[in-house]
Amino acid sequence: MGCTSSVYALGRKKKVTIPEVVVYVPAIRIPLQSDLPRALKGVIPKELVDRLTCLRNQIVLVAEDTDGSAITELRRALEEYLTLLIGLTKKENGLEDLVEFKWKNLGDYVKQETFVANSWFELLSIVHMMAMLTLSEANSLMIPKDVSGSGVRVLSSDYKREAVDLLLKASGYLEFCTKNIIVHIPLDIKIRLPKDLQDGVLEAISIQALGQGTEIQLGLAVDCQKATLSVKRRLACELLIYYSQAYQCLSGCDMNHGYGKKHLWFIKWKFLEAKAAAYYYHGLILDKGNEPSCHVSAVCCFLAAEEILAESKKACLTFSLAPPTTRSPPLWGAMKHLHQKIPEVASRKSQMYGYLLEEEKALQALPELPNFQLSLRPDNYELPEIDQAWNTEKWEIESQTLKEHLKDCENNTGSDTESE
Repeated sequence: MGCTSSVYALGRKKKVTIPEVVVYVPAIRIPLQSDLPRALKGVIPKELVDRLTCLRNQIVLVAEDTDGSAITELRRALEEYLTLLIGLTKKENGLEDLVEFKWKNLGDYVKQETFVANSWFELLSIVHMMAMLTLSEANSLMIPKDVSGSGVRVLSSDYKREAVDLLLKASGYLEFCTKNIIVHIPLDIKIRLPKDLQDGVLEAISIQALGQGTEIQLGLAVDCQKATLSVKRRLACELLIYYSQAYQCLSGCDMNHGYGKKHLWFIKWKFLEAKAAAYYYHGLILDKGNEPSCHVSAVCCFLAAEEILAESKKACLTFSLAPPTTRSPPLWGAMKHLHQKIPEVASRKSQMYGYLLEEEKALQALPELPNFQLSLRPDNYELPEIDQAWNTEKWEIESQTLKEHLKDCENNTGSDTESE
């Protein structure tokens, strides 16, 4: 990709739209201009400084001018920039704290800028951005376009499977952040990180990405005539476990802010949907038993599923209205099927076995859901190979003249005075 420039129309008035959310994408953070040349001049070769600066500036430009929508171009630039950035994190190079890296939240809802002089923070921010762009791409795939103008939106199975792959990829990026990057960031910097870079938040988003992948798989199973009830129940129960784990990850985090509150409502909404689905499919399997107790337990499951489904609708509305406002898509996948079947089956079965419910009042307890080992795992992500430009044996570093050094000192003093 190199450092070729990208041209986008500047100064255009952005159209205000309310985004549709199938895959939840937290606030995307993008880099701001940072003065790498001043910090690295005379420390590493000029060509290396220029490449670092050029690639980072390109990411800044494309992200700012497209609101992060140029995913393919951004991904190429981020991956190339990573091969150079890794060198700044190497302890033997002694460059970890030389550059102050600047980032901000994309969008107008929460204007938050972060300045941190630590290359591990920059690495965390870059991999996090790659994860958010991947989630955004999965969300775009899951929002079908009505090209016919009929109002009927159809999404192909291939798109759904591709979205699952993207969700696993995003989950892998975030798992790498929590296990391999944050551990290198000093505690005094870690406590100052933006709330969306907290350990628990990153882990929660990684897990919920697996949950959303499972939700898509459940939808595919519902559409497949060969999929058994046992398979559907297992997927619904796994989905419930994923969202339970995601919520637990957030329990120790400060979520008392705009995006944090919205994130919690998303998990609550999806948790309730998963719970309704799990009880519905568990009830269908119990209802196949011959004992009266089986039918009573099944009806308890159906009635619980109906009640939980009603709660999930309220949670969905609260999530959509929580700032920044979003739109929920028309019912799709498994939930499109279940919003019709759960009330219908709950009504029919409670009428059918009403006499048993009266006779077996002692058995009217909601049965426990089965526990399953989780199927989906994050993709294994590894950093790319470090660029050959970091081969220090070939370095030829230009020394500064006294005049250049004094000029830099004057510029630094001037900048400090202005910032005060």
